[in-house]
Amino acid sequence: MSGAAVLLALGAAVLHAAWTLLLARAPDTDAATAAALVIAVVVFAPFAALSWDVEAAAAPYIALSAAFELGFFASLALALRSGEVGIVYPLSRGVAPVLVLLVGVVALGHDASAAQVAGIGAIASGVLLARGFDGRADARDSGYALACGACIAGYTLTDSYGLDHAAPVPYLECVLVPTVLIYLGVLAWRRGGAAPIRRAATPRIALAALCIFGAYALVLAALERAPAAPVAALRETSVVFATAFAALVLGEPAGGRRVAGAAAVVAGITLLALA
Repeated sequence: MSGAAVLLALGAAVLHAAWTLLLARAPDTDAATAAALVIAVVVFAPFAALSWDVEAAAAPYIALSAAFELGFFASLALALRSGEVGIVYPLSRGVAPVLVLLVGVVALGHDASAAQVAGIGAIASGVLLARGFDGRADARDSGYALACGACIAGYTLTDSYGLDHAAPVPYLECVLVPTVLIYLGVLAWRRGGAAPIRRAATPRIALAALCIFGAYALVLAALERAPAAPVAALRETSVVFATAFAALVLGEPAGGRRVAGAAAVVAGITLLALA
């Protein structure tokens, strides 16, 4: 895996952790998520137009990726609203790269070296260890986690093929436009209008929007340079960054378990970088 792909995936992880924390602190996470997606699509539309390179062959991948993205944002908003993010988020981020590897090897015929398997396993284990399972892991929370993880794996694998037919920024814009329209429409229908979404469009949520688009753009750039499985694993280090941000910004404790988890993630990154 090239050094450029490693840095791109790690940059995506930092931005992902940042926008997740910003949305988690919003009073209305559903409306904040919708507002952030709308802002991201509008702000980056000119950049997508200027770099437009999307072949007709990309259409089925865009449609499938949009479906996975919609499922991801919907399940994430439910998770943030449930109060069990400390369980759902690490489990979903930890299971995603494992699913990407399994589907890639078993169903798609991808090759995976022993170092890649060990690296992905170390990152997944470290992600789970860094955040731990301090709450009640009931069926609802497990369902949110599995749904998030499956959607993450789904759009990661889909995008790795879709990028053969499109440039990253316009491809992402095409994926997010239908995602936003459906998410926004459903939420406005449930809330009786778009007023809650407009109220949620604060400067903090605008910053989250920039992080959302930036994180996914960096992931797509990494997928152009490396296989899906190691990229997915490196991106899920966002949980470790989120833990660090929470300790620095929110004053949450960072005990020995989290330090051990971070060390496992670093070991996994090293294995992937050398593979």
